Amino acid sequence: MTLRWDVLLAIICMALATYAARAGGYAVLRVWQPPRFVEAMLVHMPGCIFVAFILPSVATGGWRYAAAAAVAVLAMVLTRMLTLSIVLGVAALWLLAAAWP
Repeated sequence: MTLRWDVLLAIICMALATYAARAGGYAVLRVWQPPRFVEAMLVHMPGCIFVAFILPSVATGGWRYAAAAAVAVLAMVLTRMLTLSIVLGVAALWLLAAAWP
């Protein structure tokens, strides 16, 4: 395997752009107080983004994906912990895939 400088440069630039976008958001919110509706929207944003990433897989993945998504939703409803619901959903999908290949 050889090191390609163009690929390394692209990875570094993407990392810097990601960091700038995240740090820039924090810097802006330190100086500017957003309206209440924006604050409410930002509170609910992680869940919406998570659903947008997961829904296409659930819709096309079959019953195992739907069952794992149901486990994740149930965990979220019961615990209100996003990380735990993600872990339980992934574990459920892994177990279902192992049990029924």
